[in-house]
Amino acid sequence: MTDRRLRAVAATPLPEHLADRIRAAEPRLDLVVPQDLLPPQQHPGDHGGDPSFERSPADERRFQDLVDSAQVLYGIPGEQPTQLARTLRANPALEWVQLMPAGGGAQVRGARLTDEELGRVRFTTTAGVHAVPLAEWCVFGLLAGFKTLPRLQEAQRAHDWAQDRWMMRRLEGSRVLVVGLGSIGRLVAERLAGQGVHVSGTSRRAVEVDGVEEVVHPRDLAARVREYDGVVVTLPGTDETRHLVSAEVLAAVKPGLVVANVGRGTVIDQEALIERLRDGTVGFAALDVTDPEPLPADSPLWDLPNVLLSPHTAALSDREDDLIADLFARNATRFLDGEPLINPVNTREFY
Repeated sequence: MTDRRLRAVAATPLPEHLADRIRAAEPRLDLVVPQDLLPPQQHPGDHGGDPSFERSPADERRFQDLVDSAQVLYGIPGEQPTQLARTLRANPALEWVQLMPAGGGAQVRGARLTDEELGRVRFTTTAGVHAVPLAEWCVFGLLAGFKTLPRLQEAQRAHDWAQDRWMMRRLEGSRVLVVGLGSIGRLVAERLAGQGVHVSGTSRRAVEVDGVEEVVHPRDLAARVREYDGVVVTLPGTDETRHLVSAEVLAAVKPGLVVANVGRGTVIDQEALIERLRDGTVGFAALDVTDPEPLPADSPLWDLPNVLLSPHTAALSDREDDLIADLFARNATRFLDGEPLINPVNTREFY
């Protein structure tokens, strides 16, 4: 353990009791939380804060002076990549930024930093913090498709106690492919395997994951996808993952496939997905993410009866802020002790 101290500034809302918790966990961290300069949260996990909040010009100068004095940032101002770039360039002492999203690499990419800037500052994400609620949502999305949620809702709205009963599919014994075996995908696989599902997963490397019976290389998706009753997407949005679930893959699926996506909307070719939903090849899609976001009001996804939309909210829970604060404290200790940080951003692929 070193005697070095770190000056950290919260650039995103952080309740005072959590600030105290971080300070207690790592006393070498001088954490500044300018509560009067931060927007109030509208709900737990609201890292941007109330959009109606405005600082006076004098307060904005005070706020920028504070973040520009930090060696470490907890979040980025306004959750805006342009503000990350401004702060990094105004503050040569900045060494590390703790990003709030699990997919915070997209914020780093959006800042359009130079190679020198990317090499000077370390970035970490909150990957893993959201794994439980997202895994739960994936199971929920699959069940919504397997158990004919749209048909049930339609009958309920019509006050129609159907005389003709219909079959529902069992999740137990089905085959599901988890596209992406990061922290979220691994937990999805574990939860599904616990319910008797035969789980496969995709990876570019040979990996062993609890609950995963087979690992499929992404290049083989089109050739193998017809074997599965459900596909769960958990991958981040990168150049490498864009339209990985392509038109070719979607054309090859088993009729009635159920899709759940909590990764990024760009991983699926959305136009091709809409076509397959319309013709019934894809029987149901539960989408927490779309391309783009917010989803335009004229998107067909809004009105397709076999689609369940969630406005990128599946990760939110009342424990999110606590878990991020605890992760930040652990990372601060690692930073001070010269140990590898948890969840470093890959500044080539930005995930």
